[in-house]
Amino acid sequence: MIQQTVDRLRPVIPPEHLWVLTNDHLRAEIVRQLPEVPKNQILAEPAQRNTAPAIGLAAHILQSIDPESVMGVFPSDALIARPRDYARLLKPAFKAARDGKIVVLGIQPRWAETGYGYIELPSGITPGKDPVDVLNFREKPDAATAKEYVAAGNFYWNAGMFFWRTSVLLDALRRFLPKTANLLASLPAFANRQFAAKLKTVFPLCENISIDYAVLERASNVAALAAGDIGWNDVGSWNAVYELHKRDAQGNALRADTLVEASSGNYVDAEKKLVALLGVKDLIIVDTPDALLIADRSRAQQVGDLVKRLETSKREDLL
Repeated sequence: MIQQTVDRLRPVIPPEHLWVLTNDHLRAEIVRQLPEVPKNQILAEPAQRNTAPAIGLAAHILQSIDPESVMGVFPSDALIARPRDYARLLKPAFKAARDGKIVVLGIQPRWAETGYGYIELPSGITPGKDPVDVLNFREKPDAATAKEYVAAGNFYWNAGMFFWRTSVLLDALRRFLPKTANLLASLPAFANRQFAAKLKTVFPLCENISIDYAVLERASNVAALAAGDIGWNDVGSWNAVYELHKRDAQGNALRADTLVEASSGNYVDAEKKLVALLGVKDLIIVDTPDALLIADRSRAQQVGDLVKRLETSKREDLL
């Protein structure tokens, strides 16, 4: 997926202009997978501090290299089935960012998803045109509210892709997140030999907060570029995985040896055993060597709650 992220950006951003933020566990593998990206531009964060400090760090680095720099933020945990359509969206997004806007990419919803945040835009806009001012950011809704958003036609999924001048983002951090902004400002320029050592000391002290809460929902100069159906899927839940797979006439996505009787809308992923479905609907069934998950597909986002319970129970063997 990170290779695909680089590949779909290539028509607009050459690999030598890309920077990757990751962690110590993944850095060596990412260096191996992305030989076209300069090695010193693949950085391991010293601690997990959510997206606001990470993005602020990237902005600080780019600003120290080029005070006029404009940056985009591209999470690598998403699939985009129509990369050419996606690439055409980047030019107007960067243009609005150069003009001083904070720009977020909105995805036209294909179903009433409860696991994504939504962006409310003016009614009657045409997807793919220039960014428009955001009316509101909406938190992850319940099922009924998500259906209302989709029916209204002017609510878009927040894809977590952002565009801005580095100076604009750093100004916003100074205004809305001054502690973290001051910590990042204390770092020397990236080319300084003391940068890495100072980063290890400073970064863990930053606040643990997302860029959405820290800046996007509080700034006044936020615009959204509404995308049409570019085949975006963040694969953030088992329901999202279900949407990616081919399904039979009853809507079952089956990655197992199965017998199906009077069952529909199910996702099954199991190896080395027969799975028989009888009179069940809209289930997630995932079998691994050490655990079995059975969940209502409409509640797939809540699997994270089970993970938190495992953490609380100190079941490291299952994490």
